[in-house]
Amino acid sequence: MDRKKIRKNIVRLLCVVIASFISALNMKTFVNAGGLVPAGFNGTTVLIQRLLQLFFNLEVAFTPINLAINAIPACVAYKIVGKNFTFSSCIMILLTSIFVDIIPIIPITEDILLIAVFGGIINGCANSVALIGGASSGGTDFVAMALSKKLNISTWNYVLGFNACVLLIAGALFGWDKALYSIIFQFCSTQIVNKMHKRYQQMTLFVITSMPSEVMSVIMSMTHHGITRFEGVGGYSGEPRTMLYSVINTDEVKPVRKAIKECDPSAFINVTKTVQIDGRFYQRPMD
Repeated sequence: MDRKKIRKNIVRLLCVVIASFISALNMKTFVNAGGLVPAGFNGTTVLIQRLLQLFFNLEVAFTPINLAINAIPACVAYKIVGKNFTFSSCIMILLTSIFVDIIPIIPITEDILLIAVFGGIINGCANSVALIGGASSGGTDFVAMALSKKLNISTWNYVLGFNACVLLIAGALFGWDKALYSIIFQFCSTQIVNKMHKRYQQMTLFVITSMPSEVMSVIMSMTHHGITRFEGVGGYSGEPRTMLYSVINTDEVKPVRKAIKECDPSAFINVTKTVQIDGRFYQRPMD
């Protein structure tokens, strides 16, 4: 195994451990202390625990329930997203479950709105750290990643809609105030992930240059995306100009712009947000 791959695996493992601990600590300081349901499969586990305690007076540990309900989504992610991503996510699910069971409840504040907002932000940061490392917290994250890979769009807000439905069920059973605050929690979490995880968000790149061959070579070597070339004439200078059109991932924009400017300092670059694309679009493999 080469050094680059070893370093990548070490970073992945560190991200998984850190994200697991933050997620579990958030569960015991904000979620449980505030009586919230965090949605997703962690929230479903909490909901099952409370149902068993309410109707059957049974205290069941977090770990076995969470592992059981994540089994099917893990199989889906293994087939669609990748084996390394799924394996790392399963490690995070296991570590998070263990941490939740051993960390005591630590109330920080009694203000339910502060709990919902800051708990959601911390939860989103934990999920983002995991995604940066090439893993996830499992459950609905597995579903979101699979759909994102299939559709080439960010699906986190759709997952928010699914989670809202779960929370409405919890509200009908345990009270609407906590369920509605849980929706705020989940909204904050989802927006943090949307801002920090750019893999399935695309941008359209327009470059006006007098060095088209060199710039095309730079873009293609860095992104592996196709480029369409248009020949034209500068309206002010009257000199021949070439416009290059390409769609790239959002996290590629900054290094690509820098490389283009190093290749052609006089290049004019326009970057616009891409709402949706249809057709073939290269995605770097997760594994």
